[in-house]
Amino acid sequence: MNTIIVLATRNEGKIKEFQALLKDFPVELKNLNDFGPIPEVKEDGETFDDNAYKKALFTAKILGLPAIADDSGLVVKALDGAPGVHSARYAGENARDQDNIKKLLQEMVGKTDRAAAFECVLSIAVPSGPALTYEGRCEGEITNEIRGQDGFGYDPVFYSADLNKTFAEASMEEKNQVSHRGRALAEAASEFDKILTWLKQRMDEAKPPKPDHSEFEHNDWSEEKISN
Repeated sequence: MNTIIVLATRNEGKIKEFQALLKDFPVELKNLNDFGPIPEVKEDGETFDDNAYKKALFTAKILGLPAIADDSGLVVKALDGAPGVHSARYAGENARDQDNIKKLLQEMVGKTDRAAAFECVLSIAVPSGPALTYEGRCEGEITNEIRGQDGFGYDPVFYSADLNKTFAEASMEEKNQVSHRGRALAEAASEFDKILTWLKQRMDEAKPPKPDHSEFEHNDWSEEKISN
């Protein structure tokens, strides 16, 4: 029987990446779109680790199932690590990908050092609180213009040193081999059998104990006794 794990996101790009990377494991991967309305988690942590764990634990507690969440972002050397944990809302709280990219390119005007990296922290949590953490990072640089049609987020302006193309010019298979999320998941995948065992143990520990009926052993609930 497959283990149900909830991917704590509604982002279709992330969902496709996780599905592709975990397709060979005995898990039934669900996401937030498979459930009713769930409150949004405020991502106010100071690190990727903080936000990943907060999202995973919140989702696990709400749904009573193991949950996977990641927090990832773009770290640009010339911008002192920005956008960092604010990557998804770099241009404002309701910013679209194109808005964030536009602001980034504006901030990079005149910068000679265009080194950047995508970083990802992956958290796998159970409702009772314990979690496992995996990390991934990929190096590259910021391009001067948008290149490519695929991917999401900052992919069109992130030139991968491993692929010699932007993430938006790469296929999903190529990207998953070198991406920050792909590397974090690959680290998790390398010991996924142990993760599944850990999840089962933690979920079993959280189950309420079976009721003790010994105090009722002296009672006779037979029909003969009741009729008298």
